Amino acid sequence: MTLHYAPGTISIATAIALFDADLPFKAIKVDFGSGEQTRPAYHRINPKGRVPALETGQGILTETGALLEYVAATAPEAGLVPQSVVEAARMREVMYYLASTMHVNHAHRMRGSRWATRQESFDDMAAKVPETMAESAAHIEAHGLAGPYVLGDAFSIADPYLFVICNWLGGDGVDTSAFPRISAFMDAMNARTSVQKARAKGMI
Repeated sequence: MTLHYAPGTISIATAIALFDADLPFKAIKVDFGSGEQTRPAYHRINPKGRVPALETGQGILTETGALLEYVAATAPEAGLVPQSVVEAARMREVMYYLASTMHVNHAHRMRGSRWATRQESFDDMAAKVPETMAESAAHIEAHGLAGPYVLGDAFSIADPYLFVICNWLGGDGVDTSAFPRISAFMDAMNARTSVQKARAKGMI
């Protein structure tokens, strides 16, 4: 497998999952600074011009949730998705919230052109980000963590997803000290070998 990623982006959730599953993969950095993601060469890999993109023996997959599910299904022995139907649904409940709401809140700080065309609109969206991200953090604090991880003591593919997004909170103007459960979650994640491997490679 080959993972196309950019440091600090949501693509790192897939890298962490791959490390946790002990699956070999090649990592190719997409240089967002030079706009590599906007060029035809990368659009042949992912026509959306975003990361992650994962090259597999059966083709190229995109979208973080899909890639995390693929990793879990490829290495079932890693136990990255719970066997309990209810627990698996709770895991996905958090993942879908991250994809549909919290990640979108964050994107309003730097990606306003996805939704508007005028600078004053961009400025207004960016100014709202500390509030909306704090609201999302409060939701996760109250409803998204059953223990050290999303599902309590059991690590799942929801955790690398949440970890990467929570790494953005400080830059989005959110005081993380107000969220002790998120802080404990981040400590647990930073202690994991998979996260340490990603950090050693400059992905985080």
